[in-house]
Amino acid sequence: MKKVVLSVFALATLTLVSCKNEAPKAEEPVNVEATAADAVVYNADSTSVINWVGSKVGGEHKGTLNLKSGEVAVKDGAVQNGTFVLDLNSITVTDLDGDMKANLEAHLKGTNQDDSADHFFNTAQFPEGKFEIATVETVDGQAKVTGNLTLKGITKSVSFPATIAVNDTEVKIETSEFTINRTDFNINYGSKTKFTDLAADKVINDEIKLQLVVVAKK
Repeated sequence: MKKVVLSVFALATLTLVSCKNEAPKAEEPVNVEATAADAVVYNADSTSVINWVGSKVGGEHKGTLNLKSGEVAVKDGAVQNGTFVLDLNSITVTDLDGDMKANLEAHLKGTNQDDSADHFFNTAQFPEGKFEIATVETVDGQAKVTGNLTLKGITKSVSFPATIAVNDTEVKIETSEFTINRTDFNINYGSKTKFTDLAADKVINDEIKLQLVVVAKK
């Protein structure tokens, strides 16, 4: 039983399903302009969510992550910037039930292990992450969001396509699925690029597949 549980744990990192592509490399942080004095600020709603998928050879797990807080600044009807605080203790696994679900969630947080050990997110030390929107531009008719993502105290810039709707009472930002390389943020558990002596069935893909839905209201 112990071997089965450990196998499930190893399977559950937040990584992209595809094993064929090289994991994207994050860039250095970009500048985020100060919010304009005449911008309108919308506050993130509790319905906002980050969806994730994790995989290794032979299977995958998926789940959600909530925002602790967030705001979006709108100027002249367009998103100028935004800041979102990620509640890493809210990590939820949605494809398991019972003890397996609880054990996997604890493993991702590192709450069921010695605090000195390295886990996926080590939430005792890093309970929050952050994403800051730096720019929103239109590329081939679709919005492209670029900003700074902070996980485990490391900040890198990431970009992804999104659909953005703004009206007088609400802003909705819904991204397409995009990937990050978790090792850029020192999330190294089970990574073959960091631990070359891992058995094949213990290797966890370096890629994280994410999709963000933010609803912000006045």
